[in-house]
Amino acid sequence: MGLHCFFIFYLLLLSVTSPISIAEDILRENQFLEDGRGQTLVSSNQRFELSFFSPGSSTNRYLGIWYKNLPPPLTVAWVANRNNPIQNISARLLLNSNGFSLSNNNSAIFWSVNSTKSLASPVLQLLNNGNLVLRDENSGGSSEEYIWQSFDDITDTLLPEMKLGWNLRKGLHRNVTSWLDGNNPASGEFTFGLESLQTPQLVLVKGTEKQYRWGPWDGVRFSGNRDLKPNPIFTPVFISNTEEVYYSFRVEDNTTLSRFTVSQEGLIQYFVWSETTKAWTIFVTLQVDGCDTYGVCGPYGSCSTYPTCKCLNGFRPKSPDEWGRRVWSGGCERKWDLNCGNGDGFVMFKSLKLPDHSFLALNRTLSHDECQAMCLKNCSCTAFTRLVANENGGNCVMWSGDLIDMRSFPDQGEALYVRMARAELKSIADAKKRKQLKVAVVIVISTVTGLILIGLIGWFLIRKRMAKRTVTTGNMQNRTEEYELETQEEDLELPLFDLNIVSVATGEFSFANKIGEGGFGPVYKGVLPSGQEIAVKRLSKSSGQGTEEFKNEVILIAKLQHRNLVKLLGCCIQGEEKMLIYEYLPNKGLNSLLFDETRKKSLTWKKRFDIITGISRGLVYLHQDSRLRIIHRDLKASNILLDSEMEPKISDFGIARIFGTEQTQERTLRIIGTYGYMSPEYAMTGHFSVKSDVFSFGVLLLEIVSGKKNWGFYHPDHDLNLLGHTWKLWNEGKALELIDKAMEGSFSADEVKRCIKVGLLCVQQRVEDRPIMSSVLLMLGNENSTVPEPKEPGFSTEVSFLGSDHTSSSGKNPHTANSLTVTLLDGR
Repeated sequence: MGLHCFFIFYLLLLSVTSPISIAEDILRENQFLEDGRGQTLVSSNQRFELSFFSPGSSTNRYLGIWYKNLPPPLTVAWVANRNNPIQNISARLLLNSNGFSLSNNNSAIFWSVNSTKSLASPVLQLLNNGNLVLRDENSGGSSEEYIWQSFDDITDTLLPEMKLGWNLRKGLHRNVTSWLDGNNPASGEFTFGLESLQTPQLVLVKGTEKQYRWGPWDGVRFSGNRDLKPNPIFTPVFISNTEEVYYSFRVEDNTTLSRFTVSQEGLIQYFVWSETTKAWTIFVTLQVDGCDTYGVCGPYGSCSTYPTCKCLNGFRPKSPDEWGRRVWSGGCERKWDLNCGNGDGFVMFKSLKLPDHSFLALNRTLSHDECQAMCLKNCSCTAFTRLVANENGGNCVMWSGDLIDMRSFPDQGEALYVRMARAELKSIADAKKRKQLKVAVVIVISTVTGLILIGLIGWFLIRKRMAKRTVTTGNMQNRTEEYELETQEEDLELPLFDLNIVSVATGEFSFANKIGEGGFGPVYKGVLPSGQEIAVKRLSKSSGQGTEEFKNEVILIAKLQHRNLVKLLGCCIQGEEKMLIYEYLPNKGLNSLLFDETRKKSLTWKKRFDIITGISRGLVYLHQDSRLRIIHRDLKASNILLDSEMEPKISDFGIARIFGTEQTQERTLRIIGTYGYMSPEYAMTGHFSVKSDVFSFGVLLLEIVSGKKNWGFYHPDHDLNLLGHTWKLWNEGKALELIDKAMEGSFSADEVKRCIKVGLLCVQQRVEDRPIMSSVLLMLGNENSTVPEPKEPGFSTEVSFLGSDHTSSSGKNPHTANSLTVTLLDGR
């Protein structure tokens, strides 16, 4: 009788609740999802799926949403019970008129959502955008009718249409929080979100401590960030009104899968799914370099090219000794103290990432003069600016206290007006008067000189009519080139060395002082009368390309200053002589150490790793941090010079090209470079870009690790070059076999593997697969950064009839000899 009653009770229970059928997008009242039955909710577009899962190697169970139909491992976008895992039991998700809950058979609740009112016809629906919503089925289905939505409970992933920030009407503040680790989706150390309702900015905090900051919002982008702006992949959305203040983004193509994530290491990255490679590709990493680190230069310090900090004009290092040791955190202090009401004023600083701790004036819409006057009246106001300009004016933004977390942003930063003492303003005014006086003197001298020249020219023309002269085209061209060079040098204010001084310094260009030879011509060591050692590049008279390369190198390198670029001291242009004078680097080219079986033993792994990171810093500067975007086009071991401290310096800008700010690539019919370092797209079609330099850097990185040349590499078991050999070892799980056997001392196996992996990423066949150099620097410098899996490299097969480090001169590329019809490979 008891058994019969239990059976009737069980049938009644089944009539009340029932499992959902597979692959529906809606869960209705008294339906449930039960773990272990393969039951799921699937969005109607088949893009997202909701069910139970175990992350990584964990046996704990979680309810989550992930991308459906992507290869493993699961790409999880949201987790319900992230901080309350289900252990060793089966659980179910059950919906009723009061909401829904995640519980086990013993009624222990792991996670729940309760409605404040009873729902007549509740449904839980997984939408096409990945949003799980609770609503009444009889409602219109608009977002305003949602009782609850997962988009208000973000975990570590920001999907398109998710809102990061505040819903003031509902009292919500939405952030993104990292997983604890790959096996545990519990809330981790890093939280990313909007800070400050008045002047919203993006911040990443570790616990309660700020790690990175971008902002405030300037109407187009967050101050200090160059990537969160409209682009072909996604468009940022920023809304600020009385009900909501939030950041979001929308994709331009609805078929594109993309997401922002905060990794367990605190990296904020934007991923795009590639159907070609069947993998997620990093499109944006918000942390570009060390200058993004919060407050790295301290108060009133500005980070320009990491790790270089500078004090704003009118300020000086608070601790000169610490700054001398490159410890910047103490920041700067004023040269003159402020004296409110006694002549304080403002100095404008251009192209800056705006500092932290901004606030709005009481009246947002003010003109520049009104904003300045309001700041001047407030003795605690140390700076101001105006943002989001419109026909009514702009938002008047102010700062009080020390100005912190600034960096230089040429062509993309904002203007900041910093309060200065009367004495400092007088000093600036005096300097301006002195400059104006110099200009006036120059104008007077130029006018007088011009009149004299006009007289001389008139006299010359009369003489010319009286005497016939024959001037060949070649001579005229040489005179024109020399005039252009002299004019350019004057514009650049580059020191001009006298030929006699250079000749004496180099011992009359003696063979004993000759330290190198290139396509440009010979290089000599010299010593100036002051005792300074120099390296002199002398243009060879027989060099067909020398004059153009000379002009190019003078124009480019005179405008570039970075610790990892060779320093140009001046030039000598006299008669037929054209010379460049550089700082002398005693350890010469990297190739002279790396490929010498005896000398390479001095290159420990630490020195090699420092050289790799130094080169990458130099390339980041060339590609994105300098005033010009420079493509080097001939990066190789012999063009990396080493100073006395083994600090690498990129040299030889003879064939470098300047790119426009928005320019991505260029094509040439005159391919110049060095075999073994050329990227496939450059060697085959003449197309070059920053990714061409990335390919060359990848080759160089693998050469530094292995101590072997890529071109001319020999292995008894196969005909692969160094790239192909590295790829083979990587796929066989033998990457550490690549290490140079001559390298002495200990090394980190993980660090070496990470370098090899980054090198393989750089030499991938497809241009779009290669990372940019700022991402390379981040991956090299952060052992916790996520490094994607590389794909097969380009030009991985050796051609036996070419020697190592062979420079292009034959007019044919051995890899594409049958199809190469539009390019001409010139010698170097």
